[in-house]
Amino acid sequence: MDVQQLIKEQVTGHAVTLYMKGTPQFPQCGFSATVVQILKACGVNDFFSVNVLENPEIRNGIKDYANWPTIPQLYVNGEFVGGCDIMKEMYQDGELQKLLEGVVKA
Repeated sequence: MDVQQLIKEQVTGHAVTLYMKGTPQFPQCGFSATVVQILKACGVNDFFSVNVLENPEIRNGIKDYANWPTIPQLYVNGEFVGGCDIMKEMYQDGELQKLLEGVVKA
């Protein structure tokens, strides 16, 4: 399967998808750790995550998919939300909480 097709299936197949370095339990960079904390602060404890360190094709492909150069990347209902800085800003403004209100929370 083409890596872009795989990424598309991942982001559209889950309500919340996070491309990150490491896992939610063991983030491998500070930015990834921050976005996991933000999601949990919004009440989203159950989300689909992809450890880009395990797959170089996805690590490079996700940057092309959203035309966004950095990781982590958050997708909600198939739509690209942003990276760490955008998530922090949206969280501080209350926008992220509103966006995630309709998402299944565990």
